[in-house]
Amino acid sequence: MSAKLFTLDDLKRTLLEAAGVAEGVDLDADILDTEFDVIGYESLALLETGSLIEREYGISLDEEAVGEANTPRAFIEVVNAQLVPATAA
Repeated sequence: MSAKLFTLDDLKRTLLEAAGVAEGVDLDADILDTEFDVIGYESLALLETGSLIEREYGISLDEEAVGEANTPRAFIEVVNAQLVPATAA
């Protein structure tokens, strides 16, 4: 059984639900490696986004890892680390 990966589209949807979007920001642009503060999201918005993701996906995110995830790519990796079961090495 394969787990559904959390994608950039999932993150954008959740960010919009949690905090909206700052004026002049285009979330459809190439934002994957753009720091959150550049695209208008501060730590409180990201914590709220994390809470929504936890409820929707039934997972628990590491608050420290969420706080250190300063780009959408890093945030997606934190979420997927909880969604995808670890494989035996």
